[in-house]
Amino acid sequence: MLTVEQNQRLTQVGPGTPMGVLLRRYWHPVATLSQFNDRHTHKVRLLGEDLVLYRDRSGAFGLIGSQCPHRKMSMMYGIPEERGLRCAYHGWVFGEDGSCLEQPYEETEDPDGRFKDKVSIVSYKAESAFGLIFAYMGPDPAPMIPRWDLFAMDGVVRDVGHALIPCNWLQIMENSLDPIHLEWLHQYFADFVAQQKENPEGRRSRTPHEKIGFDEFQYGIIKRRVVEGGSEDDEDWQSGHPMVFPNILRQGGKRSGITWLGLQIRVPVDDNTTAHWWYACYPAEGQEQAPENIPFFKVPVATLDDEGQPLWDVLDNNSGQDIAAWTTQGAVADRSTETLGRSDKGIIMYRRMLEENMDAVAEGRDPQCTFRDPDANAYIELVSEKDPRFARPLGLRQGAAMKYSPILTGRSVLTSDLDG
Repeated sequence: MLTVEQNQRLTQVGPGTPMGVLLRRYWHPVATLSQFNDRHTHKVRLLGEDLVLYRDRSGAFGLIGSQCPHRKMSMMYGIPEERGLRCAYHGWVFGEDGSCLEQPYEETEDPDGRFKDKVSIVSYKAESAFGLIFAYMGPDPAPMIPRWDLFAMDGVVRDVGHALIPCNWLQIMENSLDPIHLEWLHQYFADFVAQQKENPEGRRSRTPHEKIGFDEFQYGIIKRRVVEGGSEDDEDWQSGHPMVFPNILRQGGKRSGITWLGLQIRVPVDDNTTAHWWYACYPAEGQEQAPENIPFFKVPVATLDDEGQPLWDVLDNNSGQDIAAWTTQGAVADRSTETLGRSDKGIIMYRRMLEENMDAVAEGRDPQCTFRDPDANAYIELVSEKDPRFARPLGLRQGAAMKYSPILTGRSVLTSDLDG
């Protein structure tokens, strides 16, 4: 159980809040490159701030305030120039660094004036990488965008899913440190959903957990499980799968018989909304896929109909089931009234990790998973259960020096943390 104040510290992400300060030290996806195949501007709300992402005619991306500082017209109507974005109202142009580059009438009236040097618009860094466009809202110097293996991997094709989830980012992330819900939400409840749809092929049996475990490693937390009939020799325990700090879940699985690897990236839009990204890779040796051609799709969010009844078609997959669990906790879950048990070890470990990293930033240090050395960021390999690399090499970048050898901290959660 947390106090109201502790819960606010972990969930509030606006400017100046401890969590907002921490999360501004990371690059966050805000769009896909393919979305800019037919547009020049893109509305962005990130960490409680309203912004406009644009691409100028040189191909550079900028991320600026949503309103022109002159007369407050929306920059979504902005006209891309060779450099910068021109406000449609009076023609003022702003560069990717927020500086005012042109003020046509002002310069006509006062050719030698320096008025434009006194005007600027809020701006943040934006970079295109791996088919995504990332934003960084923290202080300089910015760290590098992490080259997680699925971003840098060869021999695969990708797709990207997106949804705006109407709840706080933390209840989505805490779900990733909760192995036990697999047997109930994704098996027992999934079986019930299949019954409602009269779909015998969708029926699932519940496999009880006998043991769960969590280890801190250099990139976050590895969660492990032993299910009934299994042992610690199984890959679910030997490899587990990682939660990558601060807001990524690494997974593997099969879709229509094809093995896939995926990242779920949970980006706080504001205190009450989360942009959820599904970034998936599929083996495709010899196939080419340009970053701007990576397919983009929307994931359904509503799990109840207009009468408040479950939408069984939406609930017949893990994503729909998870969304129902996340959103029905409320916009921001009230952790001052929760009751944690022994199955919640990973959640306690994760909250502790968040607190430690907020403290690190307050003390002037880089938080976990900050990359500044190009060699250390060349190819950051992760492994999860059902990873096809257990069966054969898949898409490893040639010459990659980074091999998976997690540095475990040896820390564990005490029983006293779980009681009460």
